[in-house]
Amino acid sequence: MNNKDKNETPEKSEIEKGKSHIVVEIIEYVPNSVVIKTIIRKSTGNISIMSFDSGEGLTEKTSPFDTFAQIIEGKAEIVIDKICSILQTGMGIIIPAHASNYIKPNGRFKMILTIIKSGYEE
Repeated sequence: MNNKDKNETPEKSEIEKGKSHIVVEIIEYVPNSVVIKTIIRKSTGNISIMSFDSGEGLTEKTSPFDTFAQIIEGKAEIVIDKICSILQTGMGIIIPAHASNYIKPNGRFKMILTIIKSGYEE
């Protein structure tokens, strides 16, 4: 396996284990973009960090799993089932499974999304 192949494995996209990190510095802003970086990816859930440039958001969607969104820098407007919540640095919200949700642009911000996939076996 050459270096290029090693860098493309899912394990290399995660944050280095056993090392402390300043979470807000893991990801940078990119003009006119939403940037997503995986912190941990497992079959039972994922943790990702995201940065949103001014004017950028996420379109309406639903997920079959509960999702915890935590703002780590700036301010965001998160709409869940047509109910708007404005979150600032340090605040978080649980987006329930199957709830319609989207993120409205409200300046630059960074957040962590934690998706829990277990507990939904039928």
